[in-house]
Amino acid sequence: MQIVLRASVMFAVLYLLVRLLGKRELGQMTPFEFIVMVVIGDLIQQGVTQNDFSVTGATLAVGTFAFWGLVLSWLSYLSPKAARVLEGEPRVIVRHGEIIDANRHRDRLTRSEIESEMRLAGIASLADVAWAVLEPNGKISFIRREQGGAAGGSNSG
Repeated sequence: MQIVLRASVMFAVLYLLVRLLGKRELGQMTPFEFIVMVVIGDLIQQGVTQNDFSVTGATLAVGTFAFWGLVLSWLSYLSPKAARVLEGEPRVIVRHGEIIDANRHRDRLTRSEIESEMRLAGIASLADVAWAVLEPNGKISFIRREQGGAAGGSNSG
């Protein structure tokens, strides 16, 4: 039972940590940040199981994490309000070719990151962007401005 309680606490701590890191940081981790996440995983394991290295202890810890992940997933599925809190909301970062600095700062995005994602989406200039939206999963969706009466397409980067 102690493993289940420790696993529940560590799940909550880890969930809050991931939410605080922000959308973009998780979408584009550097090799060093990846290593830090692996080390955090090991530290979490030590905090959850302490000296219990049994298969039963590991199964309880993993099962507890899976249980809480499933609970949060169901909450998000059943309640749009819970989904907004648990998963975040999309945020407009470019409107009609202009970067919205307040939103860019809130998500700690640099102009060069936005421009890099634009190029990956096949867009050469900010002037060609009608909307750019930072999605809850950390990706940026771009909607092109209409050109010459033709409907603009939508690209994800």
